Amino acid sequence: MNPAAGPSSLLVRLPRGLLDPRLAVGFGADADGLVSLRLRIAAGQITAIEPLPAAAPPTAAGLPLALTPLVEPHAHLDKAFSAVAFPNRQGTMAAAMEANLREHGERSAEQVAERAERALDRAWRNGLRAIRSHVDSLGPAAQPSWDALLEARQRWLGRVELQLVAMAPVDHWLSPDGVALARRVADGQGLLGGVIGPPYGQGLARRIGDREALLALLELAERCGCGVDLHVDESDAYPGVGVALVAGLALEQRRAVAITCSHASSMGLLPARACDRLADRLAEAEIAVVALPTTNFWLLGRRVARTPWRRPLAPIRSLQRAGVRLAIGGDNVQDPWYPGGDFDPIELLRLAAPLCQLMPWQRLGLAPFSTAAAAVLQLAWDGVVRVGAPADLVLLGAGSWGELLARPPQRRVLRGGQWLLPPEQELPSPLLFAPGPPRLPAPAPVSHG
Repeated sequence: MNPAAGPSSLLVRLPRGLLDPRLAVGFGADADGLVSLRLRIAAGQITAIEPLPAAAPPTAAGLPLALTPLVEPHAHLDKAFSAVAFPNRQGTMAAAMEANLREHGERSAEQVAERAERALDRAWRNGLRAIRSHVDSLGPAAQPSWDALLEARQRWLGRVELQLVAMAPVDHWLSPDGVALARRVADGQGLLGGVIGPPYGQGLARRIGDREALLALLELAERCGCGVDLHVDESDAYPGVGVALVAGLALEQRRAVAITCSHASSMGLLPARACDRLADRLAEAEIAVVALPTTNFWLLGRRVARTPWRRPLAPIRSLQRAGVRLAIGGDNVQDPWYPGGDFDPIELLRLAAPLCQLMPWQRLGLAPFSTAAAAVLQLAWDGVVRVGAPADLVLLGAGSWGELLARPPQRRVLRGGQWLLPPEQELPSPLLFAPGPPRLPAPAPVSHG
């Protein structure tokens, strides 16, 4: 028996938001927002989608919850897994920056290549299909990091899509070296980035400088055909000043550039009406936002001997209500900025549910990890199951959202209609296929019966 052999059909519970909206009769969701289905599979694609009658066996009680592979819209592969050698014991932004600068001074292409391979392998097995990674692009490690990550992107082509963003001080894009960097990034199909707003300086002079640099960045991006993804307002002070600057310039310039504001943390501290007005401007400017709860909650708002009562976080619901494309990412993984994480989208979803008060059984509770994240990254596949879509699924050892949130689930990952083998190329743990609900499919092919 081939443990990696693919099934010809699967019985699953799929969120209605991940199912072809054109399917109507018989495809209604239950109170959990889930639809019980039989998916037919051939040649690595979904060939048929059949609803299971509610009264007919097997009932939904024993079926596994299934998702399509999710999307990581914001990561830092070049520094991932560096926390052991460069710890941030204080857990502060200043200590993170200091440790990051030391690590950058010692970083090599070989280290970045190892980190990227480790990250992409975990992402692949955990159920991620695309990652956008920001890359430190100024200093001695910049070119080695880009060389290693471009090689990793090519090596993982067709498995995990890797997008790369050149992260540099925003005023660097005003210089001849910045122009040359932008051209190299464009040649590598990358994006341009930087940091806008507090905590990296504030006041009138800084805002004027940021405006001039951001204008240059948008002009460069349009000329080179690059998207822009900025770290904006990663702070618990001066709420929304960076986001307001980006939105204002985007509306003023109307350039043909896709813009993403990552973090937008302090925007959530604005009074409700001011927050909603700024969200409307972001929507009008067609600017996407990536919220990053784990790193933000770890670093921001720290006070000596005090538990923070204000938690800076992008105002997810206000942004969604305004029509802004909103994704949620994991950001840092085991580096000086955040000591946790493991490129696991299911664990991120489980953490974000209580941190952000998201309900995954609602469409807008799941979309930031799936369809909306795919839209932010402008991926070819939106992650919706339809006839002709890739037979890519993550089957979870949970039959409901409550079970998923109650404990970390076991999982099986289907890629191109084939089950993934574990890293050691052995059969999965027998515990994964223990009797009793929910039932994950056995490794043997499933008949058409």
